[in-house]
Amino acid sequence: QVQLVESGGGLVQAGGSLRLSCSASGRTFERYAMAWFRQAPGKEREFVAAISGSGANTYYADSVKGRFTISRDNAKNTVYVQMNSLKPEDTAVYYCALGPVVTKDAGAFGSWGQGTQVTVSS
Repeated sequence: QVQLVESGGGLVQAGGSLRLSCSASGRTFERYAMAWFRQAPGKEREFVAAISGSGANTYYADSVKGRFTISRDNAKNTVYVQMNSLKPEDTAVYYCALGPVVTKDAGAFGSWGQGTQVTVSS
């Protein structure tokens, strides 16, 4: 069973930046796609970004395209999301997830982290 642990969340002013990290246990990390999702209070969980096992392919939600960058370091079993030009509407709990394919469908991801809070003040 893969365990995912997110870190890097916090409070930032609008226009600021944060980098979230997600570390995974296990020795086959590079075989799996990774993704970030987020859930704001009172809203459903939504897709943010995904990356293939090799890192060659990435996929973003329209709401974050051009502001967020997903990347991974397979030697460290870690996936990142660099978040720039943050907006108050980016406030949410951010979750990383591991699955077999690059997709925005949360149901395709079988392993999830516990989440990290990102709060963007106006």
